[in-house]
Amino acid sequence: MKRDMVELLSGRELDKMRQAGRLAAELLLHLEPMIEPGVSTLEINDEAERWTKARGAKSAPLGYKGFPKSICTSINEVVCHGIPNAKQILKEGDIINIDVTPLVDGYHGDTSKTFLVGTPSPKAKKLVEVTLECLMRGIAEVKPGARIGDIGAAIQEYAESEGFSVVRNFAGHGVHRVFHTAPEVLHYGKRGTGMRLKPWMVFTIEPMINEGTWEVEILKDGWTAVTKDRKLSAQFEHTVAVTEAGVEILTQP
Repeated sequence: MKRDMVELLSGRELDKMRQAGRLAAELLLHLEPMIEPGVSTLEINDEAERWTKARGAKSAPLGYKGFPKSICTSINEVVCHGIPNAKQILKEGDIINIDVTPLVDGYHGDTSKTFLVGTPSPKAKKLVEVTLECLMRGIAEVKPGARIGDIGAAIQEYAESEGFSVVRNFAGHGVHRVFHTAPEVLHYGKRGTGMRLKPWMVFTIEPMINEGTWEVEILKDGWTAVTKDRKLSAQFEHTVAVTEAGVEILTQP
């Protein structure tokens, strides 16, 4: 299959994706009590790896295109792909996105959530709340016959109405046996544009919303993306399936 071809899953394959998605959601729930001041991102990573292995699954990010850890941990101005390490200690008032993708029986469950560490500033709290609402508004656009651009437009309209910006350098993506494949799901755009959605498509929606400019920079490690102005960024992600009736969120407990 060519990378730009969108694969429609079978009923059996969708069941596999449900299993992977459920495990991904349960992993985030398991990690949540660890999100406290004084905990290192490496500790969170190592617990995610232990928990995933104990359930007979693998951590898809580990070794993916050379990524060195099992999950992504993105704190404050880090937009995405933050690398867990022992020296990175959570502090009171931080926000942290944890992105997990367990590989279950050959299928990827991809989800992320931004957590509050203690009591962040009102602006940080609002950013996180708006980002979650952006995700849910994007998901609400998914139904047969809708267009990919409808998703991005709904996200962009709401984020900008609240005074925030939408990262344009990264997008949602098709996911099943392949970690990243077609379609590309932009989190900004115009309604009525892009590919039409069909039942049995499966993809992620994962808006990254910034406090300031939408522009990002990649650090020297080749992975960590940060806001160009070093202001805060938040992200939430679900894997969804287009159904005959609308949409199913696969990454829920």
